Amino acid sequence: MNREIYQEPLVSRYTSRDMQELFSEKTKFTTWRKCWVALAEAQYELGLTDIIKPEMLDQMRANVDNIDYDLAAAKEKEIRHDVMAHVYEFGTKCPIAEGIIHLGATSQFVVCNTDLIIQKMAFTLVRSALLQVIQNLADFSLKNKDLPTLGFTHYQPAQPTTVGKRNTLYIQDLIMDLEYIDGFLGQLKARGAKGTVGTQATFIELFKGDNQKVRDLDLLVAKKLGFNNIFAVTGQTYPRKLDMKLAETLAGIGASAHKFAVDLRLLSNLKVQEEPFAKNQTGSSAMAYKRNPMRSERMTGLARKLMGLPADFSATFANQWFERTLDDSAIRRMDIPQAFLLTDAILKLYVNITSQMVVFPKQIERHLRMELPFMSTEKILMEAVKKGESRQEMHEVIKEHSLAAGKVVKEEGGDNDLLHRLANDSRIPFSEDELQALVGDYTQFTGRAAAQTSEYIQEVVTPLLSSRKEQIGTIDSSLSV
Repeated sequence: MNREIYQEPLVSRYTSRDMQELFSEKTKFTTWRKCWVALAEAQYELGLTDIIKPEMLDQMRANVDNIDYDLAAAKEKEIRHDVMAHVYEFGTKCPIAEGIIHLGATSQFVVCNTDLIIQKMAFTLVRSALLQVIQNLADFSLKNKDLPTLGFTHYQPAQPTTVGKRNTLYIQDLIMDLEYIDGFLGQLKARGAKGTVGTQATFIELFKGDNQKVRDLDLLVAKKLGFNNIFAVTGQTYPRKLDMKLAETLAGIGASAHKFAVDLRLLSNLKVQEEPFAKNQTGSSAMAYKRNPMRSERMTGLARKLMGLPADFSATFANQWFERTLDDSAIRRMDIPQAFLLTDAILKLYVNITSQMVVFPKQIERHLRMELPFMSTEKILMEAVKKGESRQEMHEVIKEHSLAAGKVVKEEGGDNDLLHRLANDSRIPFSEDELQALVGDYTQFTGRAAAQTSEYIQEVVTPLLSSRKEQIGTIDSSLSV
């Protein structure tokens, strides 16, 4: 590492080697060469045998990975054009084929098709990690499906749920993200061989006006590059609208992760559930007792950055005048790799955290018992109605005493005396013993949470994971810092 210049933290601190390699110069420029090989092969196979010879193709194939990066960089500095610099450099390795490299193509033939190839591979990595998180959360949900915990609305205590049920909500968000990935990949096509402004004019000349040959060339090149279909029409580039959808899809994953991470940070404050804490980890330089949720905090920060990127992509798309303007180039060089690297870093953390989350049942029980009288008010209300009381009148009485009991707890630091207050009010048709019996065990207030968890995992998540076994990877979720 060169410590005298700025280093991109996404690479130096947060992301996986696999994702880094996908957006490396090596991957980009070798894929450019694969595009040139595919084009020349297709042109030869469709009849340009008077121009392209088998030995030319052999030489091009043999030198796909043989790149002199310094020579290409020097040439680019001289001519101010990266694609033509690499056409020149490739030609030095393939002197027999030099004259037919990039034949009839525009720069965006290699740039766009390469971008699309890399995006497809990058989404494969993202999908793999996403499925791994879903698997982790499914295991955690089943393990804790029966463990009651205090529910919250408005971050105020509400009816209990279970730890497992709460985590099914995160799974559901991620499955929606997975469906959006599938939708995006369904729209992902090759740019193909379209020419300078998308009219295929140069290819029509090469094939002497044979429209069918030019159409066949477009699809054949795409198939050689791993695509089943092509964009039917383009300007100079593939439609930048697709980039918008790319950013929205990845930002959606960021939003799902952000929701989970913030919830876990709040649970950590309540001391009921925490992310893993390493044996030698230091929470604070000053406060030695602290167990800061640094992984969740990091995930929140990375997700915040990712969620902000779609605005760049929509502005870039909206400003593509007519067939194309070059203001898309510089920003896309930064934003597309960054969007995938951010997603990779977030999912790496998500896998790490969900692999070893810690739950504290005794602390959960403490919170539940503190709120138990309040949680029972709905049941008391219903039982009072069964005895012939007015629901509206009972609601007002219970509200009156609930607010008074809450004041004792908050302002005076006293115990929750709601049931005692209700029992001493003649309008309530129950004694204190009867109220205590009605309240009973807090587990009765979790409704179908445990059953919902089992049903959701068994009926939705397990079949999904089973159908995608080949897509689930084993991402290295270890953290470098």
